[in-house]
Amino acid sequence: MAVGSLALFAILALGVFLLLLGVKGVSKSKEEEREEMVKLVYHYAVAFITLIMVIGGGVFAFMAVADYVSPNTYIESFEDYKNMYVHQPKEQVEAGGIEHKSDEELREQYVTMKQQRIENAKQQAINSLIKSLGWIIIPLPIYLIFQRRISREKKVI
Repeated sequence: MAVGSLALFAILALGVFLLLLGVKGVSKSKEEEREEMVKLVYHYAVAFITLIMVIGGGVFAFMAVADYVSPNTYIESFEDYKNMYVHQPKEQVEAGGIEHKSDEELREQYVTMKQQRIENAKQQAINSLIKSLGWIIIPLPIYLIFQRRISREKKVI
């Protein structure tokens, strides 16, 4: 979804720039000015695309931090956990694979399971944060380079 909308924005921006290029090219027919305009359009397109990537990475990083701070995991109640244990399929009970455990043992297993799920959710959030930082760190220098080029070219023109 994000990649599709990114591509749509890039195509629209490129279309607007090419339209401006055509208007500017009609009014000034010098070949050098036309080449400079194409170069400027390319720099704007690259800067725009990399800026969108950095913004998307920032949003995903924020969501990952939120998932770490407040993990959103479904954890059933102890009663539901206990009922799942008590109501095992007949095949498992007849095969002797089920041990009868006291409520204290089940409570310990439940607490351990609950902590493990929360830790897994936090680990996934950290993994997601690292991936999101890649969407910021990699395109940011490219954006800065092209933004400087645009500024220099504007001073020349």
